[in-house]
Amino acid sequence: MTQQPVQVEYSFGQSQLVEGMAGTSDLLIRFRLPRMGQTRRPLNLSLVIDRSGSMAGSPLKHAIRAAQAVVDGLGPEDTLSVVVYDDEVQTLIAPTRVTDRAALGAQVAGVRAGGLTNLSGGWLRGVELVAANAGPQVVSRVLLLTDGQANVGVSDTNVLTKTAAQKAESGVGTTTLGFGSGFNEDLLIGMARAAGGNFYFIQSADDAADVFGIELQTLKAVAAQNLTVTLSPAPGVSVADVLSLHRRGADPFTLDLGDVYEDEDKLLGLSLNLPALPAGTHSLLGLTFRADAVREGAIETLTGGLDVRAVAAPLGPDLRSDVSVTLDLARLRVARAKERAVDLADAGDAAGAESTLRTLVGELRSAGLHEHFEIAEEIEQLEHYAARIASRRLDGDSRKELRDQSFQGRARSRPDLLGRGVTVDAAALALPVVTDSAGGVELLCVREGGRLRVKVDADGYDGGLNVQFPRALRAEGARYVVGGLETSADGSFYRVTGDIRRVVRPGESDPLAGVHGGFGVSRSFSAPRAAKPPVTLADLETTDAVGPGVLVQCLKDGSKLRARVVSDGYHPDWNMRFPRGIREDGTLYVVDVVNTAPDGKSYIASGIVRRFVQPS
Repeated sequence: MTQQPVQVEYSFGQSQLVEGMAGTSDLLIRFRLPRMGQTRRPLNLSLVIDRSGSMAGSPLKHAIRAAQAVVDGLGPEDTLSVVVYDDEVQTLIAPTRVTDRAALGAQVAGVRAGGLTNLSGGWLRGVELVAANAGPQVVSRVLLLTDGQANVGVSDTNVLTKTAAQKAESGVGTTTLGFGSGFNEDLLIGMARAAGGNFYFIQSADDAADVFGIELQTLKAVAAQNLTVTLSPAPGVSVADVLSLHRRGADPFTLDLGDVYEDEDKLLGLSLNLPALPAGTHSLLGLTFRADAVREGAIETLTGGLDVRAVAAPLGPDLRSDVSVTLDLARLRVARAKERAVDLADAGDAAGAESTLRTLVGELRSAGLHEHFEIAEEIEQLEHYAARIASRRLDGDSRKELRDQSFQGRARSRPDLLGRGVTVDAAALALPVVTDSAGGVELLCVREGGRLRVKVDADGYDGGLNVQFPRALRAEGARYVVGGLETSADGSFYRVTGDIRRVVRPGESDPLAGVHGGFGVSRSFSAPRAAKPPVTLADLETTDAVGPGVLVQCLKDGSKLRARVVSDGYHPDWNMRFPRGIREDGTLYVVDVVNTAPDGKSYIASGIVRRFVQPS
């Protein structure tokens, strides 16, 4: 075993504790592994791509481009395999060294959408391929992308999560990427946490390449793995909560924090219950750690420890705060509160969920942290989601945003992963619309790395500064006119003053036209009306987009051709009334509406039927 070279720092965020005052105090422990001049460990990756029917069109096209970008980012020392799955699982590329990126990329480009979602089968195949080349000298990871619910194969969340943990123990981690609004975020986050990987919510097609790029950059920066911390509280001290994402070790005081990345601090935030302390210096917590790193071509176990001490003194002018530590602790507390709020909302306690978020907003403001832009943005997020929870409008996209923001905030310290989310709230649609910005300051909402930011688009202001703006009113591409702007105390951002209206000039298209405020596209369930059948398949119009329609596929069932729904949210095994003259084995169709038949156990295709053509 080797002592050091992991650097460890700790701070309570303030120079001293208050003498004689029992209570809860947050502690931040920062682990850092400096660059040692070592070449990076080769990657041993499997891309597992959902090609089920719900991925048809733009989602699959952008997923393919993102996968090709991953291929382009690998080198001849790296090993890659690619698995695609719908009902069936196919090994598109067996494990191979990345010596011909163009050829590998071309194979990925040929993927086409198919049927249902055998997530477990695709993922387990990827694990199998990675396991064949796993070892301490490489970073082994499965990247699982899906946009839907597992409806073929194993679909039980507990079984898949437990299996992911077992595979991680054998050396194969899993990162999960949820695409769009139809996937099960609890399953994907549970698998990622259990497997020591990462999770990403890809909200838009053009976000896919950025997210894949972040994960590839992360894997290339793995400096150590299996960072495990053991805590030993002093008498009278107890751990009230662990703010950072972790896995429980062999006992409640052992925490597995996963991978450590070069140039990215690994943060452990703890909330400690402290007794009333007399004046003086006190040992409050013992801590030991270990991690595995590659040194000179061999695995070394890095170990170390420290004694967490603090000074208790009377409340006075000597009490100071470390701003960077205070902000890091605030981000961890925000992320933990978001997780708690989702859990409470799921349990039916909307009032408790709302109170959790709003109480934290009050504490952050009381501490003056709203004068820091990142925390001001988090306050906007907390207020936004608190309002949605209070009004029972925590829809699927908003819940995914909250879960993603909580995961990233607790697991990582990368600023570009914090606060991601672009769902449009109904409040943005309800804003009064004017045709010009006369008498006010014009603003523009833009997307930056999966986040919505508001910028000034008016003379006399610094267009490079962000504008603090209500999260519920943000929508990509929207223009606003406000009464005025005031500069923050440190001059780093603006705040809005006065009324807020939306600007749509004559002759311009409205970027919010057709947006449904985050509630999704509604499907009609009116009285069934069968589709008007064309004579033959050749008579059908074609489309390369599913849009608000429903994707249907015809497949052979013995001697018969059956139509089934492959879009998410339907029973995949129900029969469907569908025009016989246009049925062809393996063909995909887009229909306007799919209704439940009067028998309650089959479907009727209604409206216009189009043949789906895979986009190139």
